[in-house]
Amino acid sequence: MTDTNDQNRNKGKLSLSGKTLGLSKPAAPGAAGAGTVRQSFSHGRQNTVAVEVKRKRTFEKGAVPGVADGGAAARRAAEGVQSGRGPQRGGGGGGALRGLSEAEREKRLRVLQDAAVEEQRRALTEAEERAVAEQLAREEAAAAEAAARAEAEARVAAERAAALEPMDEDTVRRREMEELRRIQEAEKAAVEEAERKRREQEEAKKAEEARKAEEARSREARTATDVTTRAPILPGRAPVVEDEDEAPRRRGGGGKGAPKAPAPAAKAPKGGDKRRGGKLTVSQALSDDDSGVRGRSMAAARRARERERQRLHGRQETQKVTRDVTIPEVITVQELANRMAERGADVIKTLMRMGVMATITQAIDADTAELVVTELGHRPYRVSEADVEIGVRGIEDRPEDMKPRPPVVTVMGHVDHGKTSLLDALRKTDVAAREAGGITQHIGAYQVQLESGAITFIDTPGHAAFTEMRARGANVTDVVVLVVAADDGVMPQTVEAIRHAKAAKVPIIVAINKCDLPSAKPDRVRNELLQHELVVEAMGGDVLDVEVSAKSGLNLDKLEENILLQAEILELRANPDRPAEGVIVEAKLDKGRGPVGTVLVQRGTIRVGDIVVAGSEWGRVRALVNDRGQNVQEAGPASPVEVLGMNGVPLAGDDLAVVENEARAREITEYRQRKKREALAAQQGRGSLEQMFSKIQAGDVKELPVVIKGDVQGSVEAIAGALEKVAGDNAEVKVRVLMSGVGAITESDITLANASDGLVIGFNVRANPQAREMAKRDGVEIRYYSIIYNIIDDVKQMLTGMLAPSLRERFLGNAQIQEVFNITKVGKVAGCRVVEGIVKRGAKVRLLRDNVVIHEGTLKTLKRFKDEVREVREGFECGMAFENYDDIRPGDLIEAFEMEEVAREL
Repeated sequence: MTDTNDQNRNKGKLSLSGKTLGLSKPAAPGAAGAGTVRQSFSHGRQNTVAVEVKRKRTFEKGAVPGVADGGAAARRAAEGVQSGRGPQRGGGGGGALRGLSEAEREKRLRVLQDAAVEEQRRALTEAEERAVAEQLAREEAAAAEAAARAEAEARVAAERAAALEPMDEDTVRRREMEELRRIQEAEKAAVEEAERKRREQEEAKKAEEARKAEEARSREARTATDVTTRAPILPGRAPVVEDEDEAPRRRGGGGKGAPKAPAPAAKAPKGGDKRRGGKLTVSQALSDDDSGVRGRSMAAARRARERERQRLHGRQETQKVTRDVTIPEVITVQELANRMAERGADVIKTLMRMGVMATITQAIDADTAELVVTELGHRPYRVSEADVEIGVRGIEDRPEDMKPRPPVVTVMGHVDHGKTSLLDALRKTDVAAREAGGITQHIGAYQVQLESGAITFIDTPGHAAFTEMRARGANVTDVVVLVVAADDGVMPQTVEAIRHAKAAKVPIIVAINKCDLPSAKPDRVRNELLQHELVVEAMGGDVLDVEVSAKSGLNLDKLEENILLQAEILELRANPDRPAEGVIVEAKLDKGRGPVGTVLVQRGTIRVGDIVVAGSEWGRVRALVNDRGQNVQEAGPASPVEVLGMNGVPLAGDDLAVVENEARAREITEYRQRKKREALAAQQGRGSLEQMFSKIQAGDVKELPVVIKGDVQGSVEAIAGALEKVAGDNAEVKVRVLMSGVGAITESDITLANASDGLVIGFNVRANPQAREMAKRDGVEIRYYSIIYNIIDDVKQMLTGMLAPSLRERFLGNAQIQEVFNITKVGKVAGCRVVEGIVKRGAKVRLLRDNVVIHEGTLKTLKRFKDEVREVREGFECGMAFENYDDIRPGDLIEAFEMEEVAREL
């Protein structure tokens, strides 16, 4: 009876005694290899499910369990030992251990486990070598990519440096498109390379995760067999030893004889952590081989995490680093913290302790910043913003480095005295014929090669509006040639040129021009020069004078000899072997070439490719063009050249200097631009705004807003200065220059003029089609000029029209009061006789008694007999009544007059 019950209980349960692990065959016939499980649901419903059990693969008799089967043979061998039975003949897990003692069997299992460990170590080593090789390959690819990028940048730089010839607009646009295409291709290649690297990293990450999973499975396989108790530890199942009779009931099996489903396997712990794998058996606790089974405790893990967190937050004891902190005049709190390598919060706390409430983005002054730096244990170093310009001009040259240089001669004088014609005769060119109106309106620099040496000439305008140009020419010159017409004598601009030359402390050579004319009087010129303290050699002085004629070429060679003689006396020398320094004589915006500056090199040598700073503009020299229109690679001292490549049009008179790199150039120009903005803001500050508003409210100031655009910087400067002086001392009207610049008239100029209801003046420039269309649409007037006289005359007429007309009194006539009549509802009426002129109705009148004005007003009525009349002429009688005035007597004289408006002129 007991055997029968045992047999019934063992139907459909897991069997651990055989060679393999699986379900016993069910009682139902004809269902080989399958079993059934009855499921119970609510409301008495039931369902029977067929369960198919597959047998695991077994080794043949005599096979040695190794590492190739993942440790399955070792587990089967251990199962055979655990079952309590000896080795079986049917082949299986215990076949390889048949006939071995307990110690030999334990030794054999240890050897198998060591072999599995060695195989895993070998696999890890191969994976690490493969990862290192992949990393080296990626680094080589990155290096190759960087080299290719550097080569491409060098090629682009070489192409830009080679583009020295002036380019038309189509060529510039085509090259810009090619450059943009190359940049887009480079960006696309960089994106593809980044995507490839990302895919490689994802693949490497997946391979690493697969390797870790394989390592975890291998470790579980090694620790699956307990060599002390022969109890198998199956992968994914808790190592629990339970009673055979109690297992089916605890797994929720059905009634007697019902097949039992296998218990679900416990979830394998992630990462192979055996501390969370389930209950710990006595055999595992007493096992000698515990590698990989137990990890560190939770307390140890918490302590390690706390140490890592403290390390990341910088709470470990570190040595204080004292730094030299550079403090400018104004600095933000964030920038100060960065320079000290301190936290922004610490800097703010220090400021709060000092009583300064500031946020991380606010700026503080240098004194406060110095206190903060000292408080935090660093060394402050005060600097000024102006220090960025230190060293721009370079060091002084040594005497042994100096070499002779050509003289710089400025030709000055009154307008139409022949300055440009004289220079043309020396240069054998024809510049005067190209100037509008026959007057010079640009400043030019030329170099003349003579047998005895070279001379650099600077031609300046003689018009009164070009005072700044003449002063600029005198400041950069060595010798001034003062041209005076022999038939005209000393004129106002001649006197001004003398003052500029004396202020610059340069020697003067007087060239008395037009001596071939019959009306020429050179001696009168010499006598007039005495009034201005210029004594020529012919009168016992030290000023050289030459009688010349630009038209016939008289004594031009003598003039050149005197210039070279004066230069030899001055001993002009400069160092050509140093970075160039010079001055911007003229600047303009050229279509196709961009900003162009005429530079007179004072010392050093300027070369193509140099980085230059001129005022608030900078750039890399793209090309150098001499006065003959030829491209040159370099220019030495006293050489006039046009410099191409700056990012903006510099101002005439700005100093030019070559700097070492682009960062230095940007730093200098940003400082100068900031100072220029501050100066402009100071001019338009609160005081000037209040004055302007008060004048506008009073209605006593009328302004003419203008936008000035010219071809060169000097002309624009001269026009703006002349227009501001047109009004003179008149305080009622003035010209306000909204903006002045170099280049064509653009849409922004029209917008600015339209906003201020002004006009646009173009001097030797034109508006582009878009600007013309906008001006036509908005009603903005554009006026084009080529002679400065016409600009001044037209603006003067506009200001004259803006002046309020003056009122002038015009006498009409006198009437004598003969009798006074009182009329009801009318008042007193004077019966008068017109004794002089005419009296008109509505005219202004004065009442005179004993030649004293006692009343001034208007006539209420003017009648002749009973009819209202418009006027009464001399000799006729009439009746008059005054508006709101009745004190009239016989014998009084009535004077009639009217007010008329008269246009005023500046």
